[in-house]
Amino acid sequence: QVQLVESGGGLVQAGGSLRLSCTDSGRTFSNYAMAWFRQAPGKEREFIAGISYYSVTTDYTDSVKGRFTISRDNPKNTLYLQMNNLKPEDTALYYCAASHVFSTALRDYIYWGQGTQVTVSS
Repeated sequence: QVQLVESGGGLVQAGGSLRLSCTDSGRTFSNYAMAWFRQAPGKEREFIAGISYYSVTTDYTDSVKGRFTISRDNPKNTLYLQMNNLKPEDTALYYCAASHVFSTALRDYIYWGQGTQVTVSS
């Protein structure tokens, strides 16, 4: 069983940084590809970054390339998202998710956290 809990969100000024964490309380974290999604008010949930089981492969949506970095620490059952040079348009509820396959598609992710809010002021 995978149980994901996000943390690290908050209010930050444009140009600032945050690091999100996502911890799995189960024992099978390394068996899953992981990803971060976000959902802004009135918008669909979108993929922003993904990482394969042993960090061999990562992928990012274009709008965050060069600013966000996804990483994972399998012994600690933790997924990270380092977010630099934040912009007001990054404001959203950020979710971590687990999948049996490395994918950018929301439908492939079967376990989800409850989300952590990121708000970027201009």
